[in-house]
Amino acid sequence: MGGTKVALDRQRIVAEAVALLDAEGLDGVTTRKLAARLGVQSPTLYWHLPNKAALVTAIADAILDQEFTDMAPPDPEQPWQDWLGGLAGRLRRALLAHPDGARVISAAQLSRTMAAISELAMSTLVARGIPLRQARVIVLTVERFTVGHVLEEQAPRPDTDALKGFDLATFTEQHPTLVAAITDYFQPGRTVDDLFGDCLDVVISGAASKTAAR
Repeated sequence: MGGTKVALDRQRIVAEAVALLDAEGLDGVTTRKLAARLGVQSPTLYWHLPNKAALVTAIADAILDQEFTDMAPPDPEQPWQDWLGGLAGRLRRALLAHPDGARVISAAQLSRTMAAISELAMSTLVARGIPLRQARVIVLTVERFTVGHVLEEQAPRPDTDALKGFDLATFTEQHPTLVAAITDYFQPGRTVDDLFGDCLDVVISGAASKTAAR
C-alpha cells in the first residue's frame, strides 16, 4: 500500500512557499519549484493561487502573521510615538526573520495583514487627535522607512571580487567625515538595531513636532 496522501490546500501551499523562500530567497520562489516540493504539477497550484503575484502576497501575509499574532492599540497613558515605534520594530523583526522579507512585502499586492497594521496605526493616531490626512502620512512614512531600511539590511554584500582594488585609506581621505561618523557611531556595544531605532526616532519625532506645530 502507498503512503497516505496529504490533501493539498492553500495553507499547505503557503507554508511550503515560505519554506522555499527560506531556502532559496525570493528569486528561487517559482511555481515550478513549489509544485515539485509539493509533489504536484504547477497547474494544480492555480486552483488556490492564480498567479505569482497572489503567491507572493500570500507569503507576505504568512510572514507578517508570524510576528503579528496579536495587535492592540496603546494603553491610554502610553505616548503614541513610543507605541508606533514599537509597531515598526515588530515589522522589522517580521521582515528580517526571512530572506528577502522586505522584498516580499514590497512586491505584495493588497496584503491583508499589512492593511490591518496600517488600519490600527492610523485609527490610533486619529483617536489621539491627529487629523486623518496627517495620520496617514505619518504611518505611511514609518512603514516605508522600515521596509526600506530592511531592504538595505538584506541586500547582498559585495563579494571579494567586487572589493578588489578598493583602497580604504584613499576612501577615508576622500570622505573623512563619513568614515569618522561611522566609526564614532559603532562604538563597542552599539549595533544595527540601535541604528534602526535612532533613525526611526528621527522620523517619528519629526512627524510629532510637525503635528504639534499645526
